[in-house]
Amino acid sequence: MAPAEKPILDSAAEDWSGEMGERWLANVDRFEGMIAPVGQALLERAAFRDGERVIDIGCGAGATSLDIAKRIGARGAVLGVDISPVLIAAAEGRAHVAGAANVRFRCADAATASLDEPPFDRAFSRFGVMFFADARAAFANLHRFVRRGGRIDFSVWAPARENAWVAQTLAAIGQFVALPAPTPRAPGPFALDDPAYVGELLEGAGFSSVAFETWRGDQPIGGPGATPEEAVAFVFDAMSFGKMLDEAGTDTRAKVRGKLLELYTRYRASDGIRMSGTAYFVTARS
Repeated sequence: MAPAEKPILDSAAEDWSGEMGERWLANVDRFEGMIAPVGQALLERAAFRDGERVIDIGCGAGATSLDIAKRIGARGAVLGVDISPVLIAAAEGRAHVAGAANVRFRCADAATASLDEPPFDRAFSRFGVMFFADARAAFANLHRFVRRGGRIDFSVWAPARENAWVAQTLAAIGQFVALPAPTPRAPGPFALDDPAYVGELLEGAGFSSVAFETWRGDQPIGGPGATPEEAVAFVFDAMSFGKMLDEAGTDTRAKVRGKLLELYTRYRASDGIRMSGTAYFVTARS
């Protein structure tokens, strides 16, 4: 397989309830800034209505939940669910500061959680459904969250080879570090990169009218306005790549750092490091 086609590190070892949640929180502004173009487009596609009840799956530090809360108005309600205690605590703090009375949060694994409340009108997730250990069981559980006739909207990454920000970053790292062989459909950012498989999961869980839209655009590596040096630091400190590099040794880390700096310098624009990304927007009815 060519370097540009090497998939991202499988995420079975990514403990979102622990280390990965803490990494996200420590770099929350850069993470959210990086995926904001995708998230905003997904929110527009979802077209929430005033008064709807919405569950936000894998809500992270609450940015999408708070945005949805604005869109559904005071008569609506949002429940943000995430497996990371530190991210839920951050989300609750944000909601308090914002004075958002129509949003609340719960630390739980959406794949198995049982909610003691009526089904929601809508379910939403910005890159929060790719990490389930048992995807079939998890989507069946999500189906129970949504009322009959309700709707789910979520985004997942297209294959790594269609995301230059991943493919080229891994190609650079792979020159100095042995990358692990991928496990197809294993929990991780690219577990749901096959629309046929996603459609099968949704229909098997009880959803219908499954529809896909492809999003293509630039990803600002390290967030808008990041310098090449800041983008490299983001990869080392925040992303799952960094876990590989933590154990690579000083000399190897220095070589990877230099190669990534060279890569991101080539993609530097007036507003940061811009590399192409591709995602799928998925919609279905319960």
